[in-house]
Amino acid sequence: MRPTLFRPARALTRAAARVLSVPARNAAHASWVDADKTYFQQLLCPENVLTAADDTAAFTVDWLKKYRAQSSHQMVLKPKTTAHVAAILKYCNDRNLPVVPQGGNTGLVGGSVPVYDEIVLSMASMNNVIAFDSVSGILTCEAGCILENLDNYVATHGYMMPLDLGAKGTCQIGGNVATNAGGLRLLRYGSLHGTVLGIEAVLADGTVFDGLSTMRKDNTGYDLKQLFIGSEGTLGVVTKVSILTPPRSSCKNVALLACNDFEACQKAFVEAKKKLGEVLSAVELMDRQSLDMVLSQQDWTKDPLDTPSPFYVLIETSGSNTDHDMEKLEAYLEDVMGSGVVVNGTVAQDEAQAQKLFMLREDITMALTSRGYVYKYDISLPMDQYYQIVQEVRGMMAPLGAEVVGFGHMGDCNLHLNISTPAYDEKVFHALEPFVFEWTSKYRGSISSEHGIGTHKPSYLHLSKSDDSIRLMRRMKNMMDPKGILNPYKVLPVSEENSAVL
Repeated sequence: MRPTLFRPARALTRAAARVLSVPARNAAHASWVDADKTYFQQLLCPENVLTAADDTAAFTVDWLKKYRAQSSHQMVLKPKTTAHVAAILKYCNDRNLPVVPQGGNTGLVGGSVPVYDEIVLSMASMNNVIAFDSVSGILTCEAGCILENLDNYVATHGYMMPLDLGAKGTCQIGGNVATNAGGLRLLRYGSLHGTVLGIEAVLADGTVFDGLSTMRKDNTGYDLKQLFIGSEGTLGVVTKVSILTPPRSSCKNVALLACNDFEACQKAFVEAKKKLGEVLSAVELMDRQSLDMVLSQQDWTKDPLDTPSPFYVLIETSGSNTDHDMEKLEAYLEDVMGSGVVVNGTVAQDEAQAQKLFMLREDITMALTSRGYVYKYDISLPMDQYYQIVQEVRGMMAPLGAEVVGFGHMGDCNLHLNISTPAYDEKVFHALEPFVFEWTSKYRGSISSEHGIGTHKPSYLHLSKSDDSIRLMRRMKNMMDPKGILNPYKVLPVSEENSAVL
């Protein structure tokens, strides 16, 4: 198993903390007391109820050390069954105790950590595979299963998980579903809205919603499971998932292609869709600045190609016939290199080389984090504007001494715009926000392509959703969680009078 990409990051400075605006604590919410602790210890056993600072610390801050609880009064609960989760939420709802569901805590927008003293509901102990149908490829499992472990499990049956993330060694399937995680192969297998067949979730009042269907076709009324996919734990706590897994490819090819400009990258992508067709499984973009970040790490000793280029496109094919797939890839490469669209490239000769090439893309996040403070933006844009924002932001940041990189899932128009500085810089922050979000909105893009809203972006939600859409979301939230105990201060915007600057 490959080690997780998530290493300890530098702590957020006081200056950075001052600009993280969060809503004021909801006065209607209670704080847990000793009597609550006693109840949970009787329900779960004492070892599954954490309150000591040393025990709760890792659950109350994100891996980037950017979002952290603003209270030392913390509790972490570790349920082992759906019945535990239901009892916890019923009790918390009766007591007005707010709760934060937490999976692997690999998010980037503060969605899985408490803002104040909300009780953390860690799903890590609910990590059992319930069933796998080797004929249909349908997996049913608990929410706390780690994505990579699930992929290894279904691999023994000749299948694979339909999503692949850099954080696969740490993230949990429940968190993936709650955030509608995308990843590297959405181009081939689609989003979780299509591959998730059923969900079991516990509502705020402890009611268990049993929507754990394993049917691919079920046209009987409202598709209620979709409410929980991407809702970031604000409508219910996902406890079980049934998901369709595709057959594992018996042959895989990876090619790293160099291009002189972004227009050439676009052409390479279009031709890949035409000529590689059904075997195309991933198309990733990296600019030279991204690659330089990775090559600066000690794990890398040389450039993968003999000469540097401004842009790189990583192509992956997955199929069942080695000769057929390689023939298609060679024909594609002959076309794009012969026409000058691609100026250089390399094809992995074995699985080890393929993994090495993909690590160039996956290690960008780790390389950025090791250099200091990172401002991360996860946006979707029309292809014509996809890289334009990187160029504009790079021009803005040059006088401030910040490094700007652009990379992402070109196959689904998802761009990761990252800005790196040695330490947090308030001038950089205010230059970036709200500029990045407003620029994205101007071209009808999305301010959150796959990372979610969390506590970072509720005040910018209106840039991607209409007022009517936000009102409808709020009505759904009020209906399903009238006391607002589920993951408060996340996703939906609040009025200015209820916000505070820390």
